[in-house]
Amino acid sequence: MSLFAISWPIFVESALQMLLRISDTFMLSKVSDDAVAAVGVATQLLLFAVLLFNVISYGASIVISQYLGAGRDREVARLTGASIGLNALFGIVVGVSVAAFSGPLLGMFGLEPALFQLAQPFLWIAGGALVVQAVLSAVIAVIQAHGFTRSTMTVTLGMNVLNVCGNYLVIYGPFGFPKLGVPGVAISTVVAQLIGLTVNLYVLRKRIGVRLDAAALLRWKREHVRRVIGVGFPSSINNVSYSASQLVTTGFITALGASMLSTKIYTQNITFLIIVLVASIGRGGQLIVGRIVGAGEAEEAYRRALRHLAVSMGLTLTAVALVALFRVPLLRLFTQDASIVGLGASLLLLGFLLEPGRNFNVVMERSLHAAGDARFTMFAALTVTWLASVPLTYLLGVHWGYGLYGMWIVFIFDEWARGLLLYYRWRSRAWQGKSIVARGGAAVGHR
Repeated sequence: MSLFAISWPIFVESALQMLLRISDTFMLSKVSDDAVAAVGVATQLLLFAVLLFNVISYGASIVISQYLGAGRDREVARLTGASIGLNALFGIVVGVSVAAFSGPLLGMFGLEPALFQLAQPFLWIAGGALVVQAVLSAVIAVIQAHGFTRSTMTVTLGMNVLNVCGNYLVIYGPFGFPKLGVPGVAISTVVAQLIGLTVNLYVLRKRIGVRLDAAALLRWKREHVRRVIGVGFPSSINNVSYSASQLVTTGFITALGASMLSTKIYTQNITFLIIVLVASIGRGGQLIVGRIVGAGEAEEAYRRALRHLAVSMGLTLTAVALVALFRVPLLRLFTQDASIVGLGASLLLLGFLLEPGRNFNVVMERSLHAAGDARFTMFAALTVTWLASVPLTYLLGVHWGYGLYGMWIVFIFDEWARGLLLYYRWRSRAWQGKSIVARGGAAVGHR
């Protein structure tokens, strides 16, 4: 498997998912600003639920990659069934909880009555159907672990088209179709996901040859569940920690004023394709390194991860250069405020320091995950982010008055500090004792 062949479909799929959220916001704006705000708040709760589902999906992807590399294909079907069944159960519990406690959950945000009335039906429908999202995320993870990233990309494209068409029908009501508004958008999303899940299950059976039956979905080997959660939980904690730190940082920026907050949002919207590019390369590299580690070829895994780092660094710098070249016209697509454009342009130039650091961090983190060394990455992320980066963001940005410039310097420090820690961990080869499975034999175990 080549890094490009595995990564580019993941990049397209991730970009499509980001663009879908933007299109949803645009179409809902035709209903009302309140509709956009209500769905935006409800979606934050749903996205948190998806992070929970990723514990199983992410863990399954890593473990299956190593099993395939070790030549233990016969166990993959049972491992797949256990992962999908476990996430389905998780989805049912979370979905019922979100629907049943939608009122208190939305109440945490202090919504005005009008917004609450719009958000709650959306949460009833989309939250109650979270089991579909849970199973879908597990199935996609399994398919991608087998290397069929183009298949999941194609299905995601189809889901997005169906979702946009469904939104058009329920929002604008053409051909006499009833205008359902916000609840209709939730129904459209669920229907698109259900169709996407059906197609992905077909791909799982026909292209990969994994046949799921009741026994595979309901009878789980303790060994499989332990390994999936053992690597999936610490890996997912990194994402949860990052999301939480971004919420705290946004609170700090809000204290600086609406102009500073707008500058951050516009700048991040412009660089989101670079972020998706880095994440996609890291994900593709993880699938490749996981197989190599499972095959017992530690030296090849070591060299391959460093090669991925060099290639991704070149691509990241190229992307940053393109953004920097057109930074002012890009910012003027969002605003004509000269102060925001000036500050945003300077922050985009700092991308020459920030984005390579992010790339360094992500590629090394994913490589260590693939090798089964997820706990170290979790402790590194929690330590650097919460003991250093978050306090420094407040000190430099708010207390000492350096504003967004100070905060961006801390962001750069955060990415490079974590990246260097993970790089030295990889160079130390301590991860070689963390493999989840041994080739053709018993599992080594997750330490």
